[in-house]
Amino acid sequence: MISIAVIGAGSWGTALSHLLARKGHAVTLWAYESALVDILRRDGENHTYLPGVRLPRNLFYTNNLREAAKGKKMVVMAPPSQCLRSVLAGLAPFLEPGALLVSASKGIENDTLMTMSEVIAEILPAPMAANATFLSGPTFAKEVAACLPAAAVAASKCEETARRVQEIFSTDYFRVYSHTDVRGVELGGALKNVMALACGISDGLGLGDNARAALITRGLAEICRLGVALGARPATFAGLAGLGDLVLTCTGGLSRNRRVGLELGRGKTLEEILAAMNMVAEGIRTSLSAHQLAKKIGVETPIIDQVYQVLYRGKAPQGALADLMERSLKSEREAEE
Repeated sequence: MISIAVIGAGSWGTALSHLLARKGHAVTLWAYESALVDILRRDGENHTYLPGVRLPRNLFYTNNLREAAKGKKMVVMAPPSQCLRSVLAGLAPFLEPGALLVSASKGIENDTLMTMSEVIAEILPAPMAANATFLSGPTFAKEVAACLPAAAVAASKCEETARRVQEIFSTDYFRVYSHTDVRGVELGGALKNVMALACGISDGLGLGDNARAALITRGLAEICRLGVALGARPATFAGLAGLGDLVLTCTGGLSRNRRVGLELGRGKTLEEILAAMNMVAEGIRTSLSAHQLAKKIGVETPIIDQVYQVLYRGKAPQGALADLMERSLKSEREAEE
């Protein structure tokens, strides 16, 4: 067993802390809000982000990055993707030499259009960044914390490192597969959130199961097309970090991104929806980055583009649907290229 810091006490960071502490690791969970740390210490429960889950007594809590990183063999990054840069920059001076970094954040940074691995490479020393591992897959935090069966992928450019992370995280209810396609795994995890918004909008409009199946299928083709153009391997998107995560997030009742899409389809504004939420729906910010990135490299992404238009240009969901359906006809093989 090893000493581990989990940075970010949202639902996923809390669920991973729960998993690792139950396995016997010495885990410290860092939260940005000092008030949340006080509640965690007092109640042993994250009422805001993971209510109803009793946390192991061997979990420790802090909002001090130096204290969180001290003596830790592994650091798991789980802040919202748009906060990864600032949090990691604050943490970097305190990381132990040789500490293993695992990123559980899913997204593409706004402005820079960088993936999480590229952000990490800008901040950390080259050897530590090159050895970083990325955890992704179809995993709702609430179900993982309830110890329900789930599977995920640990991807690192170093196969040995991926296997080490696989062993550390795997339990009798959480099965982890190793992988070496970092780019594919992280893009699958980021872009599926945009497709979940699209599926939610479709469901909110009452368009039925056929429409949802079409969006998932064509969404997967879109993710693969953009991912391959950025250096990912096509087969990765047929696995847990691609198709698996896509199906879960586009259909599951616990999906925050799908829920945002549902409310948009039912006529609410994005401002109204966000005002009622206390957790981050990563697809909102990622849709902007993905749209800009696709335009930058010249990849056709019609679903991503329409989600962007609805979120950032005030386009009516019905108009977005019409534009998707009335595109020029082509063969499916042609549409995959």
